[in-house]
Amino acid sequence: MNLLSRFEVDGYVIIADFFPHQVIQSAVTAAENLVDRFAEKLKGDHMVTDLFNDEPFESRFARLCEKAPSEAAPSIFRKELHLTGLYDIFFHPPLLDHVEMILGQEMRLYPNYSIRPKLPDHAPTLVLWHQDGGYTYQAHLDGEHSEDSVEMLRMVNIWAPLVPATEENGCMQFIPGTHTIGMARHGRKQYYLEIDHEDLDPYLDQAVSIELNPGDVVLFHNMLYHQGLPNRSRQVRWSMDWRYQDATQSTLRKEHGHLARSKSHPDQVVKSSDHWACLSFG
Repeated sequence: MNLLSRFEVDGYVIIADFFPHQVIQSAVTAAENLVDRFAEKLKGDHMVTDLFNDEPFESRFARLCEKAPSEAAPSIFRKELHLTGLYDIFFHPPLLDHVEMILGQEMRLYPNYSIRPKLPDHAPTLVLWHQDGGYTYQAHLDGEHSEDSVEMLRMVNIWAPLVPATEENGCMQFIPGTHTIGMARHGRKQYYLEIDHEDLDPYLDQAVSIELNPGDVVLFHNMLYHQGLPNRSRQVRWSMDWRYQDATQSTLRKEHGHLARSKSHPDQVVKSSDHWACLSFG
């Protein structure tokens, strides 16, 4: 079964050893830069005196957060991601080739791209069972966009770990085939949305854990049921997630994203790491 068929049937595709080492290392260096900024802010706010510079990437952020108030720890980095070291992963040509098979030649980087530091036993980073389309729908309950318009969004979600993602440190779980069910009912919890149990429970026994290594990537459908397991380790589960969308469609957001490929508007495509760093979120 080819990539497109697997994506259509299961709602996701895992590709092992996909990103070259230098692409992942550039992303890790960018994440380390974000941690440096966070550490300096904590020091400037007199929350810490030790910046833990000798700690490895996998644990430094956790050690900093142990010394800071819980509300000071960011659960996600998003607007900060216009860094030169992230261009090569967001606009990796072989990845865009795969996505083009699904979306066609007009595609944008959707305005929802993230680096996530999943801390040990940290409720704000415990992502519950949901569909990404559920967030888009909840954002438009004013009636501007219908449930059908959200389901019609042609999108491909991307998830890539920067450290090994295991069941112990909180890897994702998918329920294959649930992208074909339609929009589930979601309830708002303290930090995240969660699929109502009446919609979720009939499928829970089909859940699979998505354990991946740095360099692996998973492509999955915007309507697939998925969650992140709790992090029971002592280290941070660092990961990246982003989305591509058919650029002929509306984003259903005020932000417009950034063109990754386009024959209609080639002059607007993000062309280099310097170009990416000059842009802003959305």
